[in-house]
Amino acid sequence: MPAKSKAQQKAAGAALAVKRGEAGKSALKGASKEMHDSMTEKELEELASTKRKGKPEHVAKH
Repeated sequence: MPAKSKAQQKAAGAALAVKRGEAGKSALKGASKEMHDSMTEKELEELASTKRKGKPEHVAKH
């Protein structure tokens, strides 16, 4: 599942860093904290590896 926005991709990257032990969990807040708690490392890798080129900064909530 590719990221739909730059913000989503960045949040996944932050959550992935914590899962891998590269950053402290206290650095997470908002969406990245929710992603860390609810997604597997593989799912986070898929989101974080999405290319940012051509993606909007944010996607409007429905």
